[in-house]
Amino acid sequence: MALTCTPGLGGRAGAAGGSDRAVRVVLADDECLFRASLRQLLAVPAPVIKDVYGVDVGPGFEVVGEAGSGEDTVRVVRSVRPALLLLDLSMPRMSGLEALRELGTCRDSVRTILLAGTIDRTQLLTAVHLGVHGLLLKDVTTEVLFEAIMCVMAGRYWLGQTLVSDLLESVRPLIESSSAAGGRLTYGLTPRERQVLSMVAAGCSNKEIAGQCGISAQTIKHHLTRMFEKLGVSNRLELAMIATERGLLHAAESEPPRQTVRIAEERPAIAGI
Repeated sequence: MALTCTPGLGGRAGAAGGSDRAVRVVLADDECLFRASLRQLLAVPAPVIKDVYGVDVGPGFEVVGEAGSGEDTVRVVRSVRPALLLLDLSMPRMSGLEALRELGTCRDSVRTILLAGTIDRTQLLTAVHLGVHGLLLKDVTTEVLFEAIMCVMAGRYWLGQTLVSDLLESVRPLIESSSAAGGRLTYGLTPRERQVLSMVAAGCSNKEIAGQCGISAQTIKHHLTRMFEKLGVSNRLELAMIATERGLLHAAESEPPRQTVRIAEERPAIAGI
């Protein structure tokens, strides 16, 4: 994980819910050095985080527990009841996902961000099924880590940009059978909105979509806002998921193909528009 990278420009995520209390965090990872790095990052004063990384973390964080195995994770979370769990996917004897299963209903009161070196599609689906609120690959920048935490603590969901396509491909076989055969409803989406939708599902950023469509990034934001309203969703991931479920991507794919770019950098996928 790039924990000492050069800070990025600006920030998007704000303080979680305006709370005046530090976020209580449990760190769960079998690598002691990685836990220590996370602990040191979360101990940085909130004003410094805002100045250096451009992310408002409100009153900051308080690490109230640590665990080096899945079994310890279950014990510590049940004992201290944190607001946030930063959970390693791969731990000895009991994995992060197995620990979440073991926590049962207790996990409902804890927001969980899963951290993974790599993750396959089956694990990705399982994580979503178990109610993980965020998923980050361990090579993300420090700025993205803080943005993801604040997004999740604000009640939204975070999925790394590079994982969006994998998730869509994972759920597509499960829901294709429910798509309407023949003529499909467009739910009032214009041809331009369906074109933008297909690029969102392919993992493109607003800037990339704007460049390919020959319009401004602000116009893309307006298109996304209208699509959110028409389809009753609140973020990009929900938009892509419901578009797949309702067969809207098929309608978009029937239009003249355009080259799309899959984003290699780990950037926000669903932290708002």
